[in-house]
Amino acid sequence: MSHRTEPMYEAAEAALLPELTAEERARYARHLILPEVGMEGQQRLKAARVLCVGAGGLGSPLALYLAAAGVGTLGLVDFDVVDASNLQRQILHTTADVGRSKLDSAAEKLMALNPALHVVKHATALTSENALEILHDYDMVADGTDNFPTRYLVNDACVLTGKPNVYGSIFQFEGQASVFATPEGPCYRCLYPEPPPPGAVPNCAEGGVLGILPGLVGVIQAAEVIKLILGRGDTLAGRMLLIDALAMRFREIKLRRNPDCPVCGYHPTLTRLIDYGQFCNRTFEPTSSEPQETSMRNGVPQITVHELKQRMEAGEEICLIDVREPHEYQIANLGGKLIPLNEVPMRLHEIDRDREVIVHCRMGGRSQRVAEFLQQQGYSRVANLAGGILAWSHEIDPALPKY
Repeated sequence: MSHRTEPMYEAAEAALLPELTAEERARYARHLILPEVGMEGQQRLKAARVLCVGAGGLGSPLALYLAAAGVGTLGLVDFDVVDASNLQRQILHTTADVGRSKLDSAAEKLMALNPALHVVKHATALTSENALEILHDYDMVADGTDNFPTRYLVNDACVLTGKPNVYGSIFQFEGQASVFATPEGPCYRCLYPEPPPPGAVPNCAEGGVLGILPGLVGVIQAAEVIKLILGRGDTLAGRMLLIDALAMRFREIKLRRNPDCPVCGYHPTLTRLIDYGQFCNRTFEPTSSEPQETSMRNGVPQITVHELKQRMEAGEEICLIDVREPHEYQIANLGGKLIPLNEVPMRLHEIDRDREVIVHCRMGGRSQRVAEFLQQQGYSRVANLAGGILAWSHEIDPALPKY
């Protein structure tokens, strides 16, 4: 069942809404003649404060359309820099912005589109320590993140602070959109009580994404934000919109609030933010360019690209297995034997049991799963390359193409 939106401001508060300038009346003329928006609706947009978590694929169209619509304050949370591989889909950024802070790049474009916009830059990762403080000054949150720990963090913070969570996610050719954490609607945990096992669901960096897909989903998120501000229409609360861009089909599924949900149920057991990295059992790869000590993950030794380079230069007898796909190998490779992940069980005879096996992929997720599988098959000396070929490109050979 869809949920009718309620106005964000009561009648008494509506009287205190900011006036529109003559310039703003001209700029938003096409809104003002819509009975569902009108003068008061545009004033509501001007008064609204929306936090966008992420200034990347989803955050780009989302923020651009909210700025164009006249949302008065946009908060942006991001700590990344623009990479050339972002430009295929992150339309807030241009070639000239490569290497630049995404926040600075985004703020510049948004202010150029609408000089009256107030942009608040939060140059940090959203964490359990800062989330409640950051969310405090906003009316709602639009989640444009690409990892499970942050999605659960955003959800729980929204439920605890009573702020709607306008959700979107993308992968390859498919996207999802919904509105969580409304008073009567379900939250993200009602749909996904537990995160998937680490590595079970590849992210866009590993699986790829059609460049226009975040545009489709981000615009849907922007529409939901605007409806929530205006108090008009039916929101996606209680519904999940599923987008298949390859078939160009849209369908929806009904969502129900889980009365036993640990965060939004009738008797919540989760009343504060937790360690979401631990909850999702996620291992964060080191970002330092300094060699790291060999560590373990689920019983598999993790070696760094620096250690691999030293061992290769020393001529050690290692068996380097690349478990990416053939099209990835064509883009960049370290010279290892290509055995795509799904072919490993049928090609075990090609993997030398008498030598140490070092497995790698793009970022280390797929290769970790293969390394664990090889251990189960009796391989006694198996290691995973932490950070994968992307870490090699960042830390060893910048000329190696990134993708």
